[in-house]
Amino acid sequence: MARVQLKNISKAWRGVAAVREMSLDIADGEFLVLLGPSGCGKTTTMRMVAGLEEPSGGEVWIGERCVNELEPKDRDVAMVFQSYGLYPNMTVRENIAFPLRIRGLPSAQVDPAVQRAAQQVELTDYLDRRPKELSGGQRQRVALARAIVRQPAVFLMDEPLSNLDAKLRVSMRSYLKHLHHTLGVTTIYVTHDQIEAMTLADRVVVMSKAEVQQIGTPEAIYNQPANLFVAGFIGSPPMNLIEGRLRAGVFEAPGVRVAGFTAPDAERIVLGVRPEDMRVVAPGQGQVGGEIFSFELTGDSTLAMVRLGSQVITARAAKDHRARIGEATGFAFEASHCHLFDGQTQNRLPLACT
Repeated sequence: MARVQLKNISKAWRGVAAVREMSLDIADGEFLVLLGPSGCGKTTTMRMVAGLEEPSGGEVWIGERCVNELEPKDRDVAMVFQSYGLYPNMTVRENIAFPLRIRGLPSAQVDPAVQRAAQQVELTDYLDRRPKELSGGQRQRVALARAIVRQPAVFLMDEPLSNLDAKLRVSMRSYLKHLHHTLGVTTIYVTHDQIEAMTLADRVVVMSKAEVQQIGTPEAIYNQPANLFVAGFIGSPPMNLIEGRLRAGVFEAPGVRVAGFTAPDAERIVLGVRPEDMRVVAPGQGQVGGEIFSFELTGDSTLAMVRLGSQVITARAAKDHRARIGEATGFAFEASHCHLFDGQTQNRLPLACT
């Protein structure tokens, strides 16, 4: 296990920035998730830690060493990729043992290590099978075992669950969470899936356009988004973001009126409110009014949607709530459940309510 520090690292190709001056201090044993859309720089960041990309500037430290000049094999890291990367002609046992055998370890040391790794990922009964005889989840566990068997200082995981179906992703998230608790190895995990980030991470680094947007615990990222990008990216369904103006403590936009703020007047401000903080009420009541644009039954709740101009506002209602498209309705919520964002800087403003 080891502490990982990124000190003002950056990466650019032909003048195009992939990562801009990122600094991170990842504690020994921490599970850190790099989260963001495709092209934001999260995989490039991981590859610089692994030694697969050379930083254009800055330093990468693993433990007490600056590893910029070290080859990937000398950094004591193990990677788990989106593709399983298994050798089809080898058994599960041989795939897990491969990293140890290429280091020249004797069989007397390799065999017990393989057995321990297989037990940790519950693959003991599959050691003599080949990858084609396994399910997607079992193949990913083989890839995990191959990383575990090396006993590295750092795990690097690049979207390891994206090839699995929805049900397997849920079960593998639980599996990864328990495995990290058991092993306690420093882990850097890359994903574009905010559900994975929220459920797995000790801390989340939200990235966009080669820059860090916010760093914090899942709770802080969700409850106190730093800016409009984070507010719209985190949450399923995402936060409702409504552009309007604030005068005398009242936010107004077409079809929306919310009183109770003490922020200064502003002609361009964005109000954010999460669907779960809204209630479906009778027409003419509440802070939002309109006609039902659509609704979705999700099992544990119903999502009701109202169209306001070019955007759709979503409220989460009880699972037995029913509505008809075109039916008039209202959404109610409290100012204390809202967020206000500066329309120019896009940063969240301190919220004060009467």
